[in-house]
Amino acid sequence: MTILPLDPTANANPAALGSFLRQCRDAAARDGQPKLVSITVTVGALDPLAVLESIFEPGEPHFYTERPSLQSAVSGAEVAVAHTAAGPGRFAAVQAFIDRTLANTLAVGDLSAPFSGPHFFTAFAFQDEVEPGEAFPAARVFVPRWQVARAGDVTTAVANLLVTPEADLAQLTERVWRAHGKFRGFRYQAPVAEASPGRPAFAVKDAGDYRAAVACGLDRIAAGEFRKIVVARARDIGSDRPLHPLRLLNGLRQRYPDCYAFSVGNERGDSFIGASPERLVRVSKGVLETEALAGSAPRGAGASEDAALADGLQHSEKDLREQRHVLDSIVRRLAPLGVVPEFPGEPGIKRLANVQHLHTPVTAELPAGVRLLDALAQLHPTPAVGGTPREPAVARIRELEGFPRGLYAGALGWINSRGGGEFFVGLRSALIQGATARLYAGAGIVAGSSPDREYAETELKFRAMQDALLG
Repeated sequence: MTILPLDPTANANPAALGSFLRQCRDAAARDGQPKLVSITVTVGALDPLAVLESIFEPGEPHFYTERPSLQSAVSGAEVAVAHTAAGPGRFAAVQAFIDRTLANTLAVGDLSAPFSGPHFFTAFAFQDEVEPGEAFPAARVFVPRWQVARAGDVTTAVANLLVTPEADLAQLTERVWRAHGKFRGFRYQAPVAEASPGRPAFAVKDAGDYRAAVACGLDRIAAGEFRKIVVARARDIGSDRPLHPLRLLNGLRQRYPDCYAFSVGNERGDSFIGASPERLVRVSKGVLETEALAGSAPRGAGASEDAALADGLQHSEKDLREQRHVLDSIVRRLAPLGVVPEFPGEPGIKRLANVQHLHTPVTAELPAGVRLLDALAQLHPTPAVGGTPREPAVARIRELEGFPRGLYAGALGWINSRGGGEFFVGLRSALIQGATARLYAGAGIVAGSSPDREYAETELKFRAMQDALLG
């Protein structure tokens, strides 16, 4: 990426902007390559979700994620450049697209500000290939035309546009200048009143026989096919009116401030939303962070009951074994990259609003030449969402569950122009398509698991999305 020593806020007027874009078009003509032009400005405090909701268009792709407890959020809408991929090489294909794009990127503004410059929003489905008719491809990456992000007290707005040798400068200048003015003095739009009065009506239907699927998984474990497999459920909820994904998301981020609230939208108006408790991988300044999260217990009604449930989880042989499968897999999968993880000797407890998990944080220095997507390709899917050994367990999941997972338990996140970024697992989630929502929840099955207990665990996990929809 080429960083130009220009201040987009100095002499900010259409003529100066037009002159800058003319230079970009000349560079595109000289090199015979379109240029991605990225303009970053810091603006007054904005709520990225409210901005996204104000400009939301169902036919335009979007990406949003937030950690409310950390006062960190980033959103992007519309597409400047995009790429899709599939197959075992999809992670490498996305990295190659990022490298090609950055080689032809011109950036201006305060690139030391949080979330400055172009961001590559990426969604990897659970499987390397997806089935015909699924809402999202196996891998999709895009740079948005408009990006708004907040990190603590700092809000940045980024405009990204593709400038070709034949670009209409007047049109580009008018578009960027209008956006510049809008984000400088943004005014939120009040939601349009609902056309249908009263509370919506819902119909709920589960897909398949979950207890039977768990029993079949236990038979496979007893036969020695694998030691652990994660079996998920799908629950379809139909409404008598269209569901707005971003308004549902607002409820999720309020209920679960310690989770990753997220929404990924495609060009057909479908959105995959949720509140995930699980970081998959984060890279910042050469340091990798991930975590082993497995084993579940409900929250207690009071402090004593809550502590007793956590103590039971920390002494459960079945849950400790399940959690160790995840941790051992992380260490083993990162070893070929020369990554040496560090982690505590015993798991702690991660408490969420409605459930608590065994949790082990993992950190490591990234060796020279190893990048975030290299680690992601090794880690996904973890035993927390797939199984152990990974290959035979993942190969059985579609057969046992009876439905395609799509982005459920996939890897969702972003990468910046410096190679840093963060990915989380698409859990506690739902696919929103018009007036229908398909909810997902799964549980890890190991020797000693009970179909009734795993069914109860998935009911607990359904609650996050179901409360947002029905509450």
